[in-house]
Amino acid sequence: MKFVKKLFMPFAVLVAFLSCSKSPKQSAAPTSGSANNPENMQNPVSFYDFTMKAIDGAEIPLSQYKGKKVLVVNTASKCGYTPQYKELEELHRTMGDKVAILGFPANDFMWQEPGTNQEIAAFCEKNYGVTFQMFEKITVKGKNKHPLFQFLSDKSLNGWNDQEPSWNFCKYLLDENGKLLKFYKSGVNPMSEEITGAIQ
Repeated sequence: MKFVKKLFMPFAVLVAFLSCSKSPKQSAAPTSGSANNPENMQNPVSFYDFTMKAIDGAEIPLSQYKGKKVLVVNTASKCGYTPQYKELEELHRTMGDKVAILGFPANDFMWQEPGTNQEIAAFCEKNYGVTFQMFEKITVKGKNKHPLFQFLSDKSLNGWNDQEPSWNFCKYLLDENGKLLKFYKSGVNPMSEEITGAIQ
């Protein structure tokens, strides 16, 4: 019996050493919380994987918009297209049961959104009576582009579209399941038939 124990002990030590020394071939799957953190999310599966900060700092999971179309717009306060806030608000008030308007201020085009989140919120409310959902200021183009706009402008992620915003007030329309349907350049008015017809 003692002889068997002497043989078994070195074998057990060897097995333990080998199992501990193996390096994993793949990284661990992300936790459920990491899917809602766009900064940590390099390969988003869908629009609904993101949680974004509202302009007042509240965390908003985009999954809450399931079942409704979504119009994502990069906005600015000192742009020739800034009056589109009025039409975006009109679209929100007249078709809000079918589409959620999500505004993302960005200072990426000729520094036309220099304000703080608080200043932007006050500007939108005072000048255009904005009640649709506005989010904190982010970057929507270039190397520092926010992961949400990486998703919207990379066809390997969204399925077909490679166009990032070319100016303020570009628009991305998603369907009720979070699939990207359309990309509209800045000059397309939010209340145009081109947009309202696609929402119907």
